[in-house]
Amino acid sequence: MILSDDILRQGAGAGAGDSVARIAVNRGIIPGVKVDAGTTDLARFPGEHLTQGLDGLRDRLLEYRELGACFTKWRAVISVGESLPTLTCIQANARALAIFAAVSQEAGLVPMVEPEVLMNGRHGIARCEDVTTTALEALFEALFDHRVALEQVLLKTGMVVSGSECPIQARVEEVAEATLRCLRRTVPAAVPGILFLSGGQTEVIATVRLNAICGASTPPWKLSFSFGRALQAAALNTWRGIPAQAPAAQEALHHRALCNAAAAQGRYTEAMEHGDGR
Repeated sequence: MILSDDILRQGAGAGAGDSVARIAVNRGIIPGVKVDAGTTDLARFPGEHLTQGLDGLRDRLLEYRELGACFTKWRAVISVGESLPTLTCIQANARALAIFAAVSQEAGLVPMVEPEVLMNGRHGIARCEDVTTTALEALFEALFDHRVALEQVLLKTGMVVSGSECPIQARVEEVAEATLRCLRRTVPAAVPGILFLSGGQTEVIATVRLNAICGASTPPWKLSFSFGRALQAAALNTWRGIPAQAPAAQEALHHRALCNAAAAQGRYTEAMEHGDGR
């Protein structure tokens, strides 16, 4: 469970005096915290961004650990366009991710590094694979340079897909093949786990593609998911802030979580979308 700074600091309720992270641990949930401060324009590189948040990070991490956090997350964003991304942008974000990871490990926390190649654009799947490959190569070179223990790092990354505006969308099998090929060429076997982000995909498409990737072979890393919109969208649309809708929203979230969990093991089927085949 990835929490924001303000949610991590919240107590359990009136008079309880405990953090949300400790409540999660007591329920068998491993809590983490997003520690970056969002992105800013990369100076002199129009259309590109650099993630902020390194200032004061060491002290914040020690505080987060005291509040019960077990891992941390830092997200970098890589835009794809005619002349984007530049190597400068990729390397600058890789260095920031590596410094974040090193300081997290120093504080006794497991860093989750997230170099997200954005889906926005008309580029095809081959272009996405090229950019993702370059971004991951730069990331692991920077992690090595900063003496980060790869055995204690989690990678959160996007699937290799066609741009959202591309007129020819890659087939599910092509996505799985390109994604695994890219990861095998760039991610050391020492990394224990890779978590896929949904990156704007619809919940069903993200699940189907995750199932194809996880069911295609036995890679050296544990594959799983860390979805946002593709996990929560149905629940939020069902709830709409109406208290009476809370049970139905919980059921929608439970259903999607079951589908995603099955996909992470390569056992998802279309029948599960209709409540069958569990």
